[in-house]
Amino acid sequence: MEPRWLIAARAFLGLREIPGKATAPVIGRWLRELKAWWSDDETPWCGTFVAAALEGEGIKRPKHWYRARAWLDWGDHLRDPAVGAVVILDRKGGGHVGFVVGNDEAGRLMVLGGNQGNAVTVAPFDRARVLGYRWPPGFTVLGCPMPLIASNGAKASANEA
Repeated sequence: MEPRWLIAARAFLGLREIPGKATAPVIGRWLRELKAWWSDDETPWCGTFVAAALEGEGIKRPKHWYRARAWLDWGDHLRDPAVGAVVILDRKGGGHVGFVVGNDEAGRLMVLGGNQGNAVTVAPFDRARVLGYRWPPGFTVLGCPMPLIASNGAKASANEA
């Protein structure tokens, strides 16, 4: 059984940015609801996706939800990944944030996130990039086993900007 915020986040799989000046209506709505000072999907939106998924389930976000690394100070620290945990990853020029959904056959972390290839996708990430795992405050970690998810030989994500 997956946590409700992860189920809600999965509903957006396949959502894509609109190249150029236009913005995907759903991403634009999230930015308005989260009271962002910008309104375009050309600005990195991984934190927007995570914040919107959690807020939609009544779970408070960190003050600076738009900064991936700000999620390191939110919620409860987890030593190990868990299905539904927020994972914060290092990336050149900043960070990336998404939800843990499992492992792939190579032992990489499978992450459901926004702004992964300009879309909401599940992608493999090298564990060496992990800065931390966080769990929503006040919720019990479900402790379900990490499922094996085929990445079909995909390269580990290297650019989520």
